[in-house]
Amino acid sequence: MNRSNAPFGLVLGIIFPVLGLLVVYLIKFSGASMGNFFRVLFDDHNTAALMLSFSLFANLIPFIYYTNKKLDQTAKGILIATMLYAVLIVMLKYVWH
Repeated sequence: MNRSNAPFGLVLGIIFPVLGLLVVYLIKFSGASMGNFFRVLFDDHNTAALMLSFSLFANLIPFIYYTNKKLDQTAKGILIATMLYAVLIVMLKYVWH
């Protein structure tokens, strides 16, 4: 199966930050319940923007992997997903406060 396609990269680029958010929860907020953690994210948009920003570092893993494997279309999909997350972060920070 040819994995060098942008839709596959888009899916990876959406999933990895969610996993990164779970890692941030486990490292920084493991004392709080997960429900409480997500409640804070929904209530405090500045905190949500910060946590999403940190979770985007998870996209470096597949992006670097697919760039090194010369699967540029997949890397492009990951980059597009990262930019979509960036728009969401800006909206959380400045529009939906």
